[in-house]
Amino acid sequence: MDLNNMSLKEKIAQMLILDFDAKTSEEKLCNIIKNNKIGGILLFRRNYSDYNDMVRLINTLKNANKDNNIPLFISLDEEGGRVNRLPSEIEKFKPAFTYSKTKDISIIKNSGALIGEILNKTGINLNYGPVFDIKRFEDNHAIGDRCYGENADDVINYAIPVSNEIKNKGVVSVIKHFPGHGATSKDTHLFLPSIKKSLNELENEDIKVFKSAIDENADAIMLGHLIVKSLDRLNPASLSKKVISYLKNECGFDGLVVTDDLKMGAIRLIYRPKLASYKALKAGNDLILVGAEAKNIDKIINYIYKKVKNNDELIIKINESVNKIAEVKSKYKISDEPVKGIDIDEINKKIIKLNNNI
Repeated sequence: MDLNNMSLKEKIAQMLILDFDAKTSEEKLCNIIKNNKIGGILLFRRNYSDYNDMVRLINTLKNANKDNNIPLFISLDEEGGRVNRLPSEIEKFKPAFTYSKTKDISIIKNSGALIGEILNKTGINLNYGPVFDIKRFEDNHAIGDRCYGENADDVINYAIPVSNEIKNKGVVSVIKHFPGHGATSKDTHLFLPSIKKSLNELENEDIKVFKSAIDENADAIMLGHLIVKSLDRLNPASLSKKVISYLKNECGFDGLVVTDDLKMGAIRLIYRPKLASYKALKAGNDLILVGAEAKNIDKIINYIYKKVKNNDELIIKINESVNKIAEVKSKYKISDEPVKGIDIDEINKKIIKLNNNI
């Protein structure tokens, strides 16, 4: 992966993860991939009708990127439970909290291994999960049963093995939502929550979980759209240089720093996509889930380019991010080679067996 021959615009694009809606044709999306050389795609169920269509789409996207310098991240959120992006033909995984309540580490690890196996064989190479937040509210809360425990130790004991199993299957595990979404009852899809806990409280609880994952060589951490008053009273963690500096310098994290989706209400109601994307880059993120309509990707890249082209400090930061992205893609042997997909009947038997053991 020769980064020296990439233009500044191509490097900016490599930091962007784009999702797309029904208004964006596959042809247009493939042209964006070819021409803009973006870093990756975020998939939702709306993008495919069934499993065969999902595999076909992924192979189409990979093929569109085959002449580019760096392979494409194909990403989604697969946690199990209500955050499930897999087509309906595949048996549904239980929520994280259901598996963790068994306290059976073999069951918990097996859930992660099966998720990783499905994603890898399907062509997904980056997963936004598992959740490393602490469960403090009812199951149907924005985080709720997506958590692996009601205290830091349980989350450490159960979420880290799941993340490791996903990684062992060749899929990057993006743990989330630093510095801890469990500390607020509000849903960032709709609001911008404010966390009033002291830094000492967070370090002994929510942040403790992420530090343990960092010690276990976590590759990527997603920042939540959360104002953490003890670190930055003005900006959400996802757009905060103070929070990201704390994550890197105090927590010792040198992997990929990833924003939560910028189209969520917490951000979208305050910033337009191009400004939010620029603020995310400036704050120190490596991967930016732009969440913008595909037709606006050129505007976002051009906007960021004009902002950074004469800023040596930010250009150095961009180079560092693109190098990290390339290193992770190389570490996981990510490629644009087509995939065949899973044997659905075989996988479903494994998931049913797993769930029957609860």
